Amino acid sequence: MAYNERIFSEAEEILKKRRDDAEADAERRREEFFRECPQAEETDARMRTAVLGLVKVIGSGENAREYVEKLKNVNLKARAELEALLRKNGKPADYLAPRYVCPLCGDTGIRDGALCSCHKQLLKQLSYKELSAKSSLSQKSFDDFDLSYYTGDDRARMSRILEFCKNYARDFDQNSRSVLMTGETGLGKTHLSLAIAGAAIERGFGVVYGSVQRLISEVEREHFGRSDKPDGATEDALITCDLLILDDLGAEFTTQFVTAELNSIIGERLQTRRPTIINTNLSLAELQDKYSRRIVSRIAGEYVILKFTGRDVRSLRRG
Repeated sequence: MAYNERIFSEAEEILKKRRDDAEADAERRREEFFRECPQAEETDARMRTAVLGLVKVIGSGENAREYVEKLKNVNLKARAELEALLRKNGKPADYLAPRYVCPLCGDTGIRDGALCSCHKQLLKQLSYKELSAKSSLSQKSFDDFDLSYYTGDDRARMSRILEFCKNYARDFDQNSRSVLMTGETGLGKTHLSLAIAGAAIERGFGVVYGSVQRLISEVEREHFGRSDKPDGATEDALITCDLLILDDLGAEFTTQFVTAELNSIIGERLQTRRPTIINTNLSLAELQDKYSRRIVSRIAGEYVILKFTGRDVRSLRRG
């Protein structure tokens, strides 16, 4: 997946902060323990002196095998004494070591000369966050979804939909079904999909959220060289994120490019079993009139379809 320089810079800053925080915390624990156990500080000083001596001898290129072995033994003995003092004071053997977020690379982001898996995951998350941030939509929760605006059969239906969405968010994983939310404007489709997005992000999943118009426009800008991001960066994010939420399908200006991209993204995600949530004010019949039969048949055959009903909640609130 390709990223712009801004994403790489932000990732490097986060990794540096992780390292700094871990090492500062280790230094705090070290100072605290040495105050409690001065003998440990003396032992630690011997160990550090031996390590520095080893570095100096090896770096000089001198043939001093006997001296190297002696320094190694001093270091090992001091390390064993320090671990014994830690155990005696009820501390684990690694109590003085930095506790990095990623023990594989020590929060450097590099392992065996290549990007560590933690670095790759961070780049993806930042890319998803950047895409979603441009949607300019506030975070919603299930707790502030008010069923009192619905009455009769509509309220019963919306109560079931709310429960479905809560369970979907709670149990979300890569085996979750894709979902189509349909119904008139102002009935809560955006609210509930944002609540699902928030819950998934809290559990560590990579989520991209945005209107179809904005996301596909970003893909088009990159494709024709009108973006600072490499061609295919946004398309790749839309295809590979853990959860893609496409808001307001049908409101965008439909072109051959838009239809082809939607078909590609929806098809790729179904093929790789990555869940997608689509919100639209259009019915399946109206979607078929606007897009290709292929897109709609895929949605109808593979997605859970939630039909939102009732009166426009936003109008009721304003009233």
